[in-house]
Amino acid sequence: MKADKNLWILVLICVINSMGFGIIVPLLYDYGKKFGLNEQTIGILTASFSVAQFFATPLLGGLSDKWGRKPLLAISLAGTCISFLIFAFAQNLVMLFAARILDGITGGNISVAQAMVSDKSTDEDRAKKFGILSSAFGFGFVIGPALGGLLSKFGMQVPFYFAAGIALIGALCSTFILKETKEKVAESSEPENANDKQQTADGKHHEFTFASLITALKMPVIGTAVLTGFLLTTAQFVMILGFQTFSADVLKIKPTQIGLLYAGFGVTGIIMQLLVPFVTRQISSKSLILLLSTLVCMAAMLFTGFTGAIIPFACGLFVYGLFNGLRGPMLNAIIANHNDDNRQGEILGVNQSYASLGQTLGPVLAGLITVISVHAVFFLSAFFILTGFLLTFRLRAKEKQNASVSHA
Repeated sequence: MKADKNLWILVLICVINSMGFGIIVPLLYDYGKKFGLNEQTIGILTASFSVAQFFATPLLGGLSDKWGRKPLLAISLAGTCISFLIFAFAQNLVMLFAARILDGITGGNISVAQAMVSDKSTDEDRAKKFGILSSAFGFGFVIGPALGGLLSKFGMQVPFYFAAGIALIGALCSTFILKETKEKVAESSEPENANDKQQTADGKHHEFTFASLITALKMPVIGTAVLTGFLLTTAQFVMILGFQTFSADVLKIKPTQIGLLYAGFGVTGIIMQLLVPFVTRQISSKSLILLLSTLVCMAAMLFTGFTGAIIPFACGLFVYGLFNGLRGPMLNAIIANHNDDNRQGEILGVNQSYASLGQTLGPVLAGLITVISVHAVFFLSAFFILTGFLLTFRLRAKEKQNASVSHA
């Protein structure tokens, strides 16, 4: 436990950060109405955060490779704090957009936290630690909306002040409690594996460029893992919009019941993320775990698409949430295991960038396909999962190929 002190401090920071984000998400639309926010502009406001995060996350990750993890994590959390304060003091729609864009730019703390975990992990325990980190983010997202709704009873601005306060606490923890994990790497250091690590190891003075968003996709294992993560994230956010529409229009359940159902979905993912150590003890290959869990997720989405009652719908949703919880820890571990230590922050940031792109694209595509049928949303989600499932075969083959090269 003492050896993992830094990990548990990171867990606390991740809970604080994701809880702050979760607090304001359910309130954005109602809060923005007084500034002229409508059904169209809420989509653009949401997208502005994801677009800013897409470009900024690998940049912050790359800078953390150069300057260290602690300062970048503290700066990004401070930026999140400021963005919430701008929201609280907003006088017009422009300030709301400025706040969301700033939060997106400083949202790279996800990749920096992942890089800190990777710095002090071995290939064997990375998946376990990524699972703990993912469950921390998930826990914050689950309790955040409920807390936001409770605080809004004291005034619409109160949740934003609270979110700013806990982001500040996270920044202070990063500055004064967290220990730096990025060590100086000698110029002569050689990568441990072949192919991917050979492509990423280009000296300690490596400078990040936005071309990394493309070049990372060309790396045999890393590129396939990033693309798989993008497809599976898109599938999840297609499902989330479909879940909301289906619950209201088909099941006709109340908002309170919808909230409980969504919370249950979030909890199932957290449970599986905490069970990652047990899963990896049973199946050592992370790509095989990803393949099997993706297959179950696809079956669950197809089943959900054919349901019309709340009990089978909830069962399909919870099975999907349970096995989808393995996606992040497995993909992050695969990427980190095949990445050079000098570029952990940058490459994990690239992965997070494509995840944010999937978070933007998913709801847009789901909104378009609901014109055909609400049920079609779940079939679209299953299609993206199927594409990701097929890519896991390629990922598994390339992972085996790299393993054989590294042992040669």
